[in-house]
Amino acid sequence: MRSIIYSETGDPSVLRLVDRDVSEPGPGEVRVRVVVSGVNPTDWKFRVGSGDGAAPPFPEVTPNQDGAGVIDAVGEGVTNVAVGDRVWIYLAGHERPTGTAQEYTNLPADRVVRLPGGTSFDIGASLGVPAMTAHRALTVSEDGAERLHPGALAGKVVLVAGGAGAVGHAAIQLARWAGATVITTVSSPAKAALATASGAHHVINYRDEDAATAIAEVAPDGVDLVVEVAAAANSRLNIDVVKPRGSIAIYANDGGGGFTLDVRQNMIKNVRYQFVLLYTVGEAALTAAVEDITLALVAEALPVGENAGLPLHRFPLANTADAHQAVQDGAVGKVLIDVP
Repeated sequence: MRSIIYSETGDPSVLRLVDRDVSEPGPGEVRVRVVVSGVNPTDWKFRVGSGDGAAPPFPEVTPNQDGAGVIDAVGEGVTNVAVGDRVWIYLAGHERPTGTAQEYTNLPADRVVRLPGGTSFDIGASLGVPAMTAHRALTVSEDGAERLHPGALAGKVVLVAGGAGAVGHAAIQLARWAGATVITTVSSPAKAALATASGAHHVINYRDEDAATAIAEVAPDGVDLVVEVAAAANSRLNIDVVKPRGSIAIYANDGGGGFTLDVRQNMIKNVRYQFVLLYTVGEAALTAAVEDITLALVAEALPVGENAGLPLHRFPLANTADAHQAVQDGAVGKVLIDVP
């Protein structure tokens, strides 16, 4: 089979296309014939590692955590899926050397989920890190929902920072499906169009208007939950617009830098800060995300493509390095790798 590997960390040039034998899945594992591999920022960050030329955690690493395909073989003891099932994949390469940038991948059976009948492989490969991160961010509020379903967030106001990103897109879709009023902030008219297509009720271009004022006009009592992509840059805005007992779920810090919390203002409002990293949320949170995302897929609430607010950028397997570079350069939308 054809497989993308790297044996040292560095820029995308360390990625190589090689031929490798197809191996049998072990007990509790499945083998997936990958159709589409999804690329996330964490994939290139893992590849960069601690610096050029450093040793990765395994002698050879095949990148990419997310993907979709068809179960090709099952190991002893596997009961949740069967040969021929169409599935989406999450955390394929977490603490393992075998990601989805290859024709076949072996992974634990609990890292694959059946795709509902009408769900495309493109949607499946776009779930994983973005959708599960969004799910976690939407379910950590003290006065909010622990699970998502229609009506779970009814009466709540959710602010999604960076609504044109992959996590922002999924957060808008999941929050709206669960009944929330969704506000999002963006930095350009083009991104505003994407956030609107994702389903946001109110889109604010923070370069053209004062975001705090605009949010207060929509939610005079404040927002219940912030899904935050730029923690430092938005720290002042968040404390200004969050309501008492509101929550700020931080999954990234785009732009970098640190920030200082005003203890008195946060204490007065009883604000909760929840940091979110999918790799350490625990199995209970992952299982909840899988189950709720499956319900949303059945309801056709998570479409992708430009008309749905998430443009797709496609690359062949041999050009995985270009796909990684596109994500590293900040491509707006979802980068997918076709694995014929």
